Amino acid sequence: MGFLPKFLKRRKHTAAIGVADDEKGSDLSVEDGKGSVKRFTWDEIKDFTKDFSRLIGQGGFSNVYLANLPCSALGAVKIHVGNDWLNQVFKQELDIVTRLQHDNIVKFIGYCDDQEEGAMVFEYVSNGNLQEKLHGDERESLPWKTRLSIAFQLAEAIEFLHDKCSLQIVHGDVKASNILLDERFNCKLCDFGSSKMGFSSTVVPPRTKLIMVGSPGYTDPHYLRTGIASKKNDVYSLGVVILELVTGMEAFCPKRGQLLTSMVAPKLRGITDGGGGVARMVDARLGGEFDLEEAKVMLMIAGLCLQQSPTARPSAAEIMQTMKDKINSVDSRLLLSPPAKDCRR
Repeated sequence: MGFLPKFLKRRKHTAAIGVADDEKGSDLSVEDGKGSVKRFTWDEIKDFTKDFSRLIGQGGFSNVYLANLPCSALGAVKIHVGNDWLNQVFKQELDIVTRLQHDNIVKFIGYCDDQEEGAMVFEYVSNGNLQEKLHGDERESLPWKTRLSIAFQLAEAIEFLHDKCSLQIVHGDVKASNILLDERFNCKLCDFGSSKMGFSSTVVPPRTKLIMVGSPGYTDPHYLRTGIASKKNDVYSLGVVILELVTGMEAFCPKRGQLLTSMVAPKLRGITDGGGGVARMVDARLGGEFDLEEAKVMLMIAGLCLQQSPTARPSAAEIMQTMKDKINSVDSRLLLSPPAKDCRR
């Protein structure tokens, strides 16, 4: 059963985006531990990136470069700037990404740790990120069904981290720019530099030294107040991303200094109470090409994710189940993508 209020009618799950499981692309899978992960030399990393000639991404403490891998596939090499604290971050992230194997999480290929700067090699995801698609200079009007699929796949990736890994993982920085999109607009969650692993379902042990930083507009206010990290931090951030997908608005507008959550909170409460106004909240770029009841479900899910009390928020698994129960056009199966090459051999 879903977690939405009972007045919302249950909708039969019929048409679906996607293909059968046996039509999915091959997997660059990685087993727990580093045994099945390729270890590269620094000279190989320099060769793959043509001496770091093409920067394709930047974070607070790392740069990402395009790479030509030996298997004739493109890759993305993440370089951590070296210092003692960042070396610890690198080791923590490396320990996490070697354990991940999921269609909606960017695939990890290998690493290099023989220099002060740590390097990680990932698959190259060709279609940019959700931030660019929704809010960039060349922003696109993503179709409604594509937006639903991205939301569902993101929830599926988070549910995998929270409940299906051998050691539970909180991502800690779920945001539109960390949601890569392949050529079929499948979601690929990336950047585990702020992640935590191996704690209870509710809190990180107080002795943990590294804390999650988060990003403006996405960070759980409860975490900001208390410093307590939990799975529900990711659920809050998922709610913000869902709002972005529905409204087309940015999580945080630097020019106006406004948070999306603050701007729409009163409207979300009205929807939860059975009020109208849903159509006015949906991205105008869709030109009315969306399902009103589906939009209502999505906004209600976002509202529940954004509740002040973490315990009142749903789990990622509950979000997925509710979407499957009440929205016709979502499915757990990926949109058809070409097979990926295994570059670890």
